[in-house]
Amino acid sequence: MSINRVCISGNLTRDPELRATAGGTQVLSFGVAVNDRRRNAQTGEWEDYPNFVDCTMFGTRAQSVMRFLSKGSKVVIEGKLRWSQWERDGQKRSKLEVIVDEIEFMSSRNGGGDGDAYGNSFGNGGYSNGFSAAPSNAGMSAPRQAAPVVDASVYDEDIPF
Repeated sequence: MSINRVCISGNLTRDPELRATAGGTQVLSFGVAVNDRRRNAQTGEWEDYPNFVDCTMFGTRAQSVMRFLSKGSKVVIEGKLRWSQWERDGQKRSKLEVIVDEIEFMSSRNGGGDGDAYGNSFGNGGYSNGFSAAPSNAGMSAPRQAAPVVDASVYDEDIPF
């Protein structure tokens, strides 16, 4: 048995690009930068090493999500890995990308990392505010909860284990 699930949190490296397939399916492509923190062996200091991840989202959600994303937007992505290969100009090429199943916006619509962190997300079931609610009665829904406050100044070296 194997499991193909990935969850990443980072910032968009470029504005998203929306295109359509010949069959009319919307395809949204964007890149996310995620950091790997490692201790420098020579200085003993913690350093961030960036990783750049290509992400792709399909369907009507792709067009809706594009309105909320721009370069620098902080997001959390959940999806699966897909490896593809092709040939261009006689050279074989390949890439590993994340096919987005869920996306959560962690910054405001204007982008940047210091946003509102409301946790709005577009998942397989459509729009969600990021909080679970009890089943509704006759169209009544649970009240919206306030977003939690997160202290972003905590790093790995601050955790005691």
